[in-house]
Amino acid sequence: MPDVIARIGDGVQEVINLGAKTVLVPGNFPIGCVPAYLSGNKSNKSADYDQYHCLKQFNKFSQMHNQLLKQEVSKLKSLNADVKIIYADYYGAFMEFVKNPSRYGIDDPLVACCGGNGPYGTGHTCNQTTKLCPDPSRFASWDQVHMTEKAYSVIANGVLNGPYADTPLLALHVC
Repeated sequence: MPDVIARIGDGVQEVINLGAKTVLVPGNFPIGCVPAYLSGNKSNKSADYDQYHCLKQFNKFSQMHNQLLKQEVSKLKSLNADVKIIYADYYGAFMEFVKNPSRYGIDDPLVACCGGNGPYGTGHTCNQTTKLCPDPSRFASWDQVHMTEKAYSVIANGVLNGPYADTPLLALHVC
């Protein structure tokens, strides 16, 4: 994980060296809540799941990644005082509709709209012959790994307006 974080930091520094004045660095999603991970790593042990029925081990991995990434962003900020480097908390934004699905009109945030009759709406790739939900706006996941427009809207709003960016993007006066 430290190598991955270092590569991300190198990439951010490279775009700054090329002249970027504002850089958004997104954190990782809670992958333990993604249908593909839930289906592929199904467990009979309730202790493997958190209160939202997401896989603890995978979310712990995402949280560790994000903590290291925030440290890297802090380091980059100190080295580039004239550049706005924004950490986007995709984990927290994603968890909004996992924790409060009815607030966003989502029936079950852990089930995919397109993909099959397996657990979490998985089992097949999403194509012309696959079972499709009647209303994608009631789902957070489109298929086994991709989110719906509704989910991305919740995440984008949290990054643009806060509180899921250390500086909400719309609070910046970027010219």
